[in-house]
Amino acid sequence: MTRPVQTTREDTLDIPISTGTVRGIRERGVRAWRGIPYAAAPVGALRFRAPQPAPAWPGVRDAQRWGPVAPQSHRGQFIGAHPRIPQGEDCLNLNVIAPDAPVDPGNLRPVMVFIHGGAYSVGSSREVPRQGEGLVRRGGVLYVSLNYRLGALGYLDFSRYGSAERPFESNLGLRDQVAALQWVRENIRRFGGDPDAVTLFGESAGGNAVTTLMTVPSAAGLFQRAIAQSAPPNAVYLPEQSGEWARDFVEILRRATGQGTGGAAEGPAADAASLLLAVDPAVLAAATTELTLLAPDRYPGTIPLSPVIDGTFLPERPLDAFKGGRAHRIPLIIGTNAREGSLFNGRIDILATTPKRIRAIFVNTKKKARRALKAQYPGIPALRPALDFGGDFSFWYPSVKVGERHSRYAPVYFYRFDAAPRLVRLLGLDATHGLELFPLFDRLDGWFGRSMTALGGRRAFAAIGARMQRWWLAFAATGEPDAAWPPYDEARRRTLIIDAVDRVESDPLGDRRVAWGKFVPHV
Repeated sequence: MTRPVQTTREDTLDIPISTGTVRGIRERGVRAWRGIPYAAAPVGALRFRAPQPAPAWPGVRDAQRWGPVAPQSHRGQFIGAHPRIPQGEDCLNLNVIAPDAPVDPGNLRPVMVFIHGGAYSVGSSREVPRQGEGLVRRGGVLYVSLNYRLGALGYLDFSRYGSAERPFESNLGLRDQVAALQWVRENIRRFGGDPDAVTLFGESAGGNAVTTLMTVPSAAGLFQRAIAQSAPPNAVYLPEQSGEWARDFVEILRRATGQGTGGAAEGPAADAASLLLAVDPAVLAAATTELTLLAPDRYPGTIPLSPVIDGTFLPERPLDAFKGGRAHRIPLIIGTNAREGSLFNGRIDILATTPKRIRAIFVNTKKKARRALKAQYPGIPALRPALDFGGDFSFWYPSVKVGERHSRYAPVYFYRFDAAPRLVRLLGLDATHGLELFPLFDRLDGWFGRSMTALGGRRAFAAIGARMQRWWLAFAATGEPDAAWPPYDEARRRTLIIDAVDRVESDPLGDRRVAWGKFVPHV
């Protein structure tokens, strides 16, 4: 039950920010403000444009309810927001959770900003409504979550269809995230948060956002620590590749709207621009799903909804920036789960896990390097080793390269999440993609959390979650997770293995790492 709003200034739910006053709510031992606009609605003339400042409002804005989520398909490769959840282009909003305690201007709290995953096609800040509350209650931090543009509206590069009169800008979802971080910088002090102690963290696509934003010049100074969970750091592409996806998408859109079937090159750029600007967001979301279905076989090993190296906002490939010390030199926790790829079998089918896709990746590789890598996945292209190959290609090895290169300039803490309840192992998933979110965010009481621990392992998983929370919170406060978790470096490559009993290993899967290093020319 919500307690009555207190009227003392230092403990009020009415918070004045740069655009007006927001009124939050007390619940479950925390204070929360939801659906706060951090940028103007990207609709009409602002579709496919960089985010603009949010307009001010008079009086007090009710911030007790979630804001709309980004347009997305409920039934595609990824399960998107339920149709009953309001969604629309006016989705640039964020949420703040704070301890239920007076604000002390002399003792501001660390801030943790989470970027949700979902392959940049689905997901939202309200997907798990109570997410982050455990971190706030246990660690006294402020937790910020945000919505950003997804799919074609946020992660396809249509700049080739723009003109001087009506430009189409690139990296819109990434720009939204920078705008949200700028909002945090400007306003979080009012909620009791320290703008100079911001930890940016995310998982999967959210992890990609973290590693990419570490190399975006305009994000410099907006966060002081970073955590990248199961990131695909190399899912960032040159304009030539992103342009092919844009043409494919326009072709799909033309078929869907009955405006031509002659191929992606049909019609002038102005016609494509008019179509992109006029079509309903739901049609864009459906066409995005179709693109994600055709891309894995047409462009093996790539992920079409990704940032683009546009030369300005994102000047270079993040892995190159990390190598040259041009990434923001801040402490980083980075790691992956033991079997990232095992989830991507069946409905979710985006990785290089089929014989055809694996052959396409091998085709440009020297025979000796190809043989050495195949030896690390005995039986490939059988299903289990193929799934592990695809997961390592997209998640594990690029994360190793980020950790290796960044450790030359700033502290890095590397982990591998090995834990999995008995039922999950029996299903052949093991410590798969996204599994660490359940203990980290206290999600074991939900229907899925209870189901996956039905055959045991619940107590061990809860204990793992408590340890992860302690590490993440200590890192947010100090830049160091734990004295027993040593920094990562190229000489020893000490990695924390998170399991029922944690341990530190030096260069786990070192032979596999060396084989990948000789195989992947673009790393």
